[in-house]
Amino acid sequence: MKLLDPVLFHQLQMIEKIIQDETWLEGERRGCTVSPRDAIVREKVCTIILRVGHQLRDSAKKRVQR
Repeated sequence: MKLLDPVLFHQLQMIEKIIQDETWLEGERRGCTVSPRDAIVREKVCTIILRVGHQLRDSAKKRVQR
C-alpha cells in the first residue's frame, strides 16, 4: 500500500482553513450562513490556491521537516 505524502497532508489542512475562512467571510458579506460548497466560496478558494499554492507547499514542507 502506498503511503500518503506527509507534505500533502499538511497542505490539505491549510486548504481546509482557507475554505473555512472564505466560507465565514462570504457569510459575513451576505449576512447569512453560507455552505462551503457555495459556488462563490469555491471560486474564491481556487483563486487563493492558484495565487499562493507554491507558498503553501513550501510552508507544508517546513512543517514536515521539523
